[in-house]
Amino acid sequence: MTTRIIPVEIFDLVVFGATGDLAQRKLLPALFHRDLQDQLPPESRIIGASRRAMSQDAFRTFAVAALEKYLKPEERDPAVMKRFLDRIDYVAVDAASEDGWPKLAKVLKAGNGRIRVFYLAVGPDLFGPICEKIGAHKLNSEQSRVVIEKPLGKDGASAKALNDAIGKVFPESRAYRIDHYLGKETVQNLMALRFANTLFEPLWNAAHIDHVQITVAETLGVEGRAGYYDTSGALRDMVQNHILQLLCLVAMEPPSSIDADALRDEKLKVLKSLAPISESDMAQRIVRGQYKAGASGGNAVPGYLDELGAPGSKTETFVALKAEIANWRWAGVPFYLRTGKRLPSRVSEIMVQFKAVPYNLFGASAGTITNNQLVIRLQPNEGVKLGIMIKEPGPGGMRLANVPLDMTFADAFNVRNPDAYERLLMDTVRGNQTLFMRRDEVEAAWAWIDPILNGWKSSSELPKTIHRGRLGPIRRRGADRARWPHLARG
Repeated sequence: MTTRIIPVEIFDLVVFGATGDLAQRKLLPALFHRDLQDQLPPESRIIGASRRAMSQDAFRTFAVAALEKYLKPEERDPAVMKRFLDRIDYVAVDAASEDGWPKLAKVLKAGNGRIRVFYLAVGPDLFGPICEKIGAHKLNSEQSRVVIEKPLGKDGASAKALNDAIGKVFPESRAYRIDHYLGKETVQNLMALRFANTLFEPLWNAAHIDHVQITVAETLGVEGRAGYYDTSGALRDMVQNHILQLLCLVAMEPPSSIDADALRDEKLKVLKSLAPISESDMAQRIVRGQYKAGASGGNAVPGYLDELGAPGSKTETFVALKAEIANWRWAGVPFYLRTGKRLPSRVSEIMVQFKAVPYNLFGASAGTITNNQLVIRLQPNEGVKLGIMIKEPGPGGMRLANVPLDMTFADAFNVRNPDAYERLLMDTVRGNQTLFMRRDEVEAAWAWIDPILNGWKSSSELPKTIHRGRLGPIRRRGADRARWPHLARG
């Protein structure tokens, strides 16, 4: 099976922060892959912009180094590499002064009338100043869009201030708040599973689903980002955006269409239906932890406080929450959300556990009937797995076994799975906001997160210890196992 390549219109893409980590790891490789697939029009340009003084040739050399590091050798077609480098330009621009802005305006003037995308791969403190300069130098038009990376604030108030600053220059219809999880193939397949099949949607409610688990686990620690991470933590870094967006896609009502606002209207309803977690409920509904020193592959691995160099930090590197959605469809169904660093395996998945059959007519000798589970794996090995009960083969009587119906996308379609940034960058050029967050979504998510952050701030309790190899801070049994099934495996 081959993928269909849909061409896009001629565009200029200006990447602010072009010499940073995100541009090297994700943006340049993603754009190269789209060029490799002949999706970029020959006239389209990629314009790097950052404070670093650098010539066009020097930036092209920088881009080559990034592509050699993050692309496989067989992907680096020499002819495409030359074509890609020919479309790259560079302008040294200072967001805090006038330096470089007249030159950027002159470079962009050559492409007047075409689609113009400004990608802010910079810290959030520069979102407002860069947008202000874009407006002051009249670089935005009806064909201009701005792409904003997370973090979108540290709380609701700062997120609102950021949105206000961006909104002074770019109306909501041209503001693209990117969450790369929404660009993953499996996340979009979640919508296809729900709304293109009669099999699941009739069962997608509290009458048939026991609970839902959403897990985003990483094996790495903060890896040199301890300074930034200590101002964020797992709740801000992952739950407020990525995990709540996944929850919305699982729990939302069927939209009237796949249009951007129809979809985002339904996600907003889910966010507004999240039952608040009060300070008195936090001990029962939230677990926060912090990884300690241990060993991996026979090598010593430092703990978070060792990497940070600040022994008194209460920043969580792990958080698990029991979320509840107060509406007709989901009343009484717990949504267990979990994310953390230095966990035993790297995995991002959504697991939907259906309720048990009402009666076991096969008797104890047939074995235990386990609940059906639908597992949607985002990474690695993207795919969908449905666990069902069947009879074991053979003449030895009725013996039941749980067997997965397993579909891995790489095996099923035999095509390369594009990186999320490839899809999202092209959607930005097309003007398709379906996979991007709207302002009211961001602010509704913070409205649920803020009371948790405030409760932690007023508490003297320290994060629980997470030892190497555990899925959570402690082993849980009995009543705790029932309340936290996703931690019981830890």
